[in-house]
Amino acid sequence: MSDTASPLVDGVDEKFPNGFHAKKSHDVHDEKPYATTIKEQPVTEERKPYHPKPGERLKDAGTSRANIAASKESPNGTMEDGYAKRHAGQTVVVQHAEYWDTDRDGIIWPQDTYFGCRAWGWSPPLAFLTTFIINFNLSYPTVPGLLPDPFFRIYTQRLYKDKHGSDSMTYDNEGRFKPQQFEDIFAKYDRGNKGGLDWGDVMRMWKGQRMVFDFFGWSATLLEWTATYLFLWPEDGVMKKEDIRGIYDGSIFYKKAKDHEAKRRQQEQTSPSLVAKIKKLL
Repeated sequence: MSDTASPLVDGVDEKFPNGFHAKKSHDVHDEKPYATTIKEQPVTEERKPYHPKPGERLKDAGTSRANIAASKESPNGTMEDGYAKRHAGQTVVVQHAEYWDTDRDGIIWPQDTYFGCRAWGWSPPLAFLTTFIINFNLSYPTVPGLLPDPFFRIYTQRLYKDKHGSDSMTYDNEGRFKPQQFEDIFAKYDRGNKGGLDWGDVMRMWKGQRMVFDFFGWSATLLEWTATYLFLWPEDGVMKKEDIRGIYDGSIFYKKAKDHEAKRRQQEQTSPSLVAKIKKLL
């Protein structure tokens, strides 16, 4: 609080008309005339929203970003290999899917999805199942007409139409990225400030974000986060925040494929030497 008392009018503080003084974080300018939690509603104290601190590099967290997945750690999006610059002409939700659009024609065929998953080292059955789930469910909302696409192709320019409820709301209805909602995921559900989410956190988020009677949204969100966890498969059980951000803008998909290719080549280089040693022993 400020050392200077605020004027009272009929017993009400003009500076804080809601009947409270915000906690001081650094100086008087950091005080806010509103509350984000109230003890009368415990859920507001259990799930506290992200509140920018003075000096943080992320500005205007409540404003959607059209073409970068901004966070307080990466306020300019993904900068490695010029990713943000190279994708400046795409919304973040389009960036999320571009990995599978290998010929950059704005259309993702089922075979594109399949081979994209295989490039991560996934088995044929798993890649086939993933392809079926993705293209079967996401194709129709993106088609340019009224009739469904007989090949279950996904048209990336209309990918924003695949948005559903009961999720984190990090994408807006036009496919932009909302930093506030992204940060809220971790502010509300990252128990212990681990810098990421374990499976228990995911389950709490799934329950906390559910909307009434939104059965499709419930199941879609659970499926998406289950797939995210299986894709990242963290050794310590905690999906890192930066990796999750990379899911949103699609940058981690390329990294995963690159890492798998490097591992495959390394195995190819070591395999002949192992064979030669075995032959010598024989």
